[in-house]
Amino acid sequence: MGVLFCPIFLLMSLIASHAPAQQRVGIMAIGTGFALMMPFFYAAMGFVAGVVSAWVYNLIAGWIGGIEVDVE
Repeated sequence: MGVLFCPIFLLMSLIASHAPAQQRVGIMAIGTGFALMMPFFYAAMGFVAGVVSAWVYNLIAGWIGGIEVDVE
């Protein structure tokens, strides 16, 4: 997701370079900062979501006995 949205934020930052000088610095810094931090943010949120979902699965599996798999 970060790779998909990164060009959008960079494009917004490029468009903001045509804004008046007083607004340009803040807008460009925010857009570029989001574009650079987005892959790390999505990786961290994916890790947290994986930990939470594993915890919920283990909690529910303890109550109902889990999933039984027969392999031949």
